[in-house]
Amino acid sequence: MTTTTQTPLPAVPRTIPARHVAAAVMGNALEFYDFTVYTVFAVDIGEAFFPTQAPFVGLFLSLMTFFIGFVTRPVGALVIGRIGDRHGRKPAMLLSFGLMGLGLVGLAATPPYARIGLAAPILVVAFRLIQGFALGGEVGPATAFLVEAAPPRSRGLYGSWQSASQSVSSLVGGLVGVVLTAQLSHAAVAAYGWRVAFWLGALVLPFGLIIRRSLPETLHGEEPASPVHPDRAVLGAHAKVLGLGVMLIMCFTTSTYVRLFMTTYALTSLHIAAGAAYGASVVNGAAGLVFTLLGGALSDRFGRRPAMMWPLGLYLLVTYPAFFMLVRNHDPITLWTVTGLVSALSSMSTGAALIWLTEGLRKEVRSLGMGAVYAVTVAVFGGATQPLLAWLIHASGEPLAPAYFLMVTTAVGLLAMALLDETAPAKV
Repeated sequence: MTTTTQTPLPAVPRTIPARHVAAAVMGNALEFYDFTVYTVFAVDIGEAFFPTQAPFVGLFLSLMTFFIGFVTRPVGALVIGRIGDRHGRKPAMLLSFGLMGLGLVGLAATPPYARIGLAAPILVVAFRLIQGFALGGEVGPATAFLVEAAPPRSRGLYGSWQSASQSVSSLVGGLVGVVLTAQLSHAAVAAYGWRVAFWLGALVLPFGLIIRRSLPETLHGEEPASPVHPDRAVLGAHAKVLGLGVMLIMCFTTSTYVRLFMTTYALTSLHIAAGAAYGASVVNGAAGLVFTLLGGALSDRFGRRPAMMWPLGLYLLVTYPAFFMLVRNHDPITLWTVTGLVSALSSMSTGAALIWLTEGLRKEVRSLGMGAVYAVTVAVFGGATQPLLAWLIHASGEPLAPAYFLMVTTAVGLLAMALLDETAPAKV
């Protein structure tokens, strides 16, 4: 076994220019734009690459392909996370963003099953695997960069932009879905409209690479790094932080993907019109953006644990009544209200969760540790959430299945919060 000794570089500035924040969160934003668009157009993607006589089978195969991308996330977290801890946050973020773009463009350009047969779903799966590898290595270095570069008493607000970027992407992805379905016929959306949504996301790729090349390096700061072996540190000294981190990320990941599932849920289970269903993604994104940043700011003032626990406790209490009201009413206003409520409360807690986990890890293992916990947990719970819910609703005929699922995972998150140590304002 070897140790890694790093040569200190000049200290980074203790404020973050807006362009650096944008560069750091751009990868996470593109990830969730891709996920939002994929779930919004899951039915159309299923028809393009998985033609079948049974609509549910095509949808299920489409969602399972969505899940496939999560398989390579832990590998990406390990490989790119090590690069982030050994060679710097900047090269790791450049690599993950470039691979992410390759997967996105490849999916948008793949011809349908009707033209190239079995090669179509094979290519789609391959590009999802590439994306999964890239996304697994994105969160650790990017979140570490934000927390390390932020002023000490504003790390919650700055770091919450990582989660808030997901909401921005959900908002934009939902708006794209609303506009495309309003301007194109159903046949046109199924034929090429969904591809337009992916190509629009690809437009940010060259700008993202250019901006990321200008980032300062934060791996080496004012203090020299300790020669600690990454694997030993992650598995040993950080066992409690990583274990509680898994519980927290599981809670917020399942909530995030249930909210992304709301469009498919509204279309297939509640039979709400497409435009109104896509509007749920817009509401989810808008509420998530505002309340994630609010949660991050409150965590700077009152601490990470209170900022996470109180909103999540309310979330647990309102989940069942909210979904019960939605199942009873089946109308757009109720759909948007329920989506906005669960998004606001969940996002408020999420704003502090990633910051707590990042602050709890030493700098020399932060990228790998953060990325590994996030990638493995999201791979197991996030990727499986949507196909699992689709199967549960179809098999049981119980439209309240999402509510029961969320109540269980929320309880796990609250237990983790009761056990964790406060980290604000920790020295990182």
